[in-house]
This record gives sequence, C-alpha cells and structure tokens, in this order.
Amino acid sequence: MLPERFEGYVEPFVGSAALFFWLRRNRAPFSALLIDRNDELVNCYVAVRDQADRLIPLLAGLQARHCERFYYQVRGQRPENLSELERAARFIYLNKTCFNGLYRINSRGLFNVPIGSYKRPRIFDEATLRAASLALSDAAISRADFAAVEDRARAGDFIYFDPPYHPVSRTANFTAYALGPDGRAAFGIEEQRRLAETFRNLDRKNCHVMLSNSDSGQIRELYRGWRIRIAPARRAINSDARARGAVNEIIVTNY
Repeated sequence: MLPERFEGYVEPFVGSAALFFWLRRNRAPFSALLIDRNDELVNCYVAVRDQADRLIPLLAGLQARHCERFYYQVRGQRPENLSELERAARFIYLNKTCFNGLYRINSRGLFNVPIGSYKRPRIFDEATLRAASLALSDAAISRADFAAVEDRARAGDFIYFDPPYHPVSRTANFTAYALGPDGRAAFGIEEQRRLAETFRNLDRKNCHVMLSNSDSGQIRELYRGWRIRIAPARRAINSDARARGAVNEIIVTNY
C-alpha cells in the first residue's frame, strides 16, 4: 500500500507518528518533515529529539508521584508557565495516565480529559524513548496548519495525512484536538473539505499522497475518484466497553 520509492516523507498530522517510525525501521534513509498544529505535541517531539537525556529524569519524577490528586494538579498547570522540557514531560505524563490516552481540549484550548483507571501506569520506557530520539534525530519538526505542506512538498515526496477522524456517530465526536486557524478546537466537516482540497493540490504536484479517516459517507464523497481501501481497526474509546472493538477505516491514496 506504500509507494515503492519516494524522495522525502511529510506527515502533517503527527499523532503517534507510527508510520514514520515504521518507515525509519524498515526503509532506506529518507528526509522527513513532521507537521502538526498541536503546539504541545510538536514541543514534545522536539524535546524527545533534542533533550531525551534531560527529559527522562523529569518523567521518572512524575511517575514516582502519580496518584489521582497529583494527576489533576498536573492537568491544571498552564503550559505557558512551564519550560519547554517541563511541558513535554507533562504532555507524556497526561497521555499515559488519562482516560484511554485520549487527547481532547475545551473551547479555551485546555486539556480536559479525566484520569484513567490504571493501577500502575507505565509513564515511559527509557529504551523506547531513546530509540524514538534516534529516529527523530534528523527529522524536521514544525508547528503549522496542514495546508502549509502545499508550499513545502515537492514532486516525488510521500505525504501521509492522519487527521482527527470524522465522527461516524453522535457519541464518537472526539475532534477537539487543537485550536485551528479560526480559533475553534473542533476539526469539523469544513476542515475535512479543506483537507481534501489540499490532497488534490498535492496530487497535481505529482506527490504520493495517503490519507486515513473514518469510513463515512461524507468522507467517501470528498475523496470520490481516488483509490479507497477498507482497513479494519480496533478502537478502545467508547463510553460503553461492550461497543469497543473493530471498526472500518478507509485509506485513500492517489497511487
């Protein structure tokens, strides 16, 4: 499903960067640009890349103090009052201890996910963190809107979009990921339409483009004419545990 060869790799929605790390391990060396508009996520990846040795002791300290009261103290901190390294440690700590690792913000841009039900959450793994730092060592990491990729991508580049998924039900509405250019937190259908236009523009530049999203009628319509594949994926986030399980996603490519 991936292009056999590509000149450079660009990912405008980083998230876990799972595909990037897989490619680093399984493909020949390539230049990489990782873009996201979530400032906390971008800051975290930069800290992992550049300051892993200093980040690890901070994470160890957070792990030693973890409890429900401490979680809400950390969640209540304002990132702008912390150093970049402290912000990165806070971001990882909250991700590892919040409900199902969900990232969600309110209308003021503040993280608001409750604590998860974990007895002994593992905040970090030193070997994995150091491996991630090495993989990121020569990657460019930037905070920007996804449309910025149009000016940076060149013919032959491989661009992978992994946006907040379009809700397939009223209760599956986890789109409040980062404040957008309009100041709103939700990644709604208008953002999905703008993303589809960016996909088309990159195709005109002869880039290899891949996008994953939920299998909904609106998303299928936005990418009608492109190659659409169905991929079953397991989902862990649902208010009713019995409703968690495999759901269909779609993967859209122009090649």
